[in-house]
Parts: sequence; structure tokens; C-alpha cells
Amino acid sequence: MLTKDNVTIGIEWRFGPDWPGQRCGAKTRRGTACQRPANKKNGRCRLHGGASTGAKTQEGRARISAANLRHGMFTKDKLEKRRDNAAKGREIRKELRQMERELIAGGLLDKHWRDSFLS
Repeated sequence: MLTKDNVTIGIEWRFGPDWPGQRCGAKTRRGTACQRPANKKNGRCRLHGGASTGAKTQEGRARISAANLRHGMFTKDKLEKRRDNAAKGREIRKELRQMERELIAGGLLDKHWRDSFLS
């Protein structure tokens, strides 16, 4: 029986010669059929085509990227746009603080002008 923390229990009979599941069946270097258990999707084990190594060409990578895109909020161009907007906002706030200091120093604006909005 297989338990959560001890995966070696039952390993000798799990995929033994009497195992009723589907075998890979690919031709091995020895010339015999592979006896490893097959994946459900394509009928081959991970050594004979069951585990993909991923796309190699730019078109293939673009196709995978498009297939995995859910909402586009975290794409590189959107993140870069957010960083640019945040930098512009910081720059504008810096200029506003400088203008506020100059207006207060010139006597055109009261030092506690913000308190008038609270009451």
C-alpha cells in the first residue's frame, strides 16, 4: 500500500510483470518493447515522448505564451508602462511639493492650507 510519506512501499509489485495498466511499448536500445507505464495522454512513458521538453522555435514559444495568457495584466510591456507611470507620478508630486514650498515661502499660501479641507 502506498502511504503519503513513504513512496517505496509496494514498489516491487506496483508496475511488475502482472500490472494490468498500459505499457509504453516504444522500441528500446535493446530492441525490446519498453515496459514502463505509459502516460494517459499519448501512450508513451516520460523517456519515450511522454514528458515534453518544450518549444524550441520563436513561433512555438509565442504560441505557448498566447495560450497561457489569461488577462495580460503582468506582461512585460504592461509592467514597464506601470513603472513609467509611477515614475511620472513621483516626478509630478515632487514638482507639486516644490511649488507648495515656494508659495508658502512667498507668502501666497498659508502653511496649514490643507487643514481647511479637513473641517
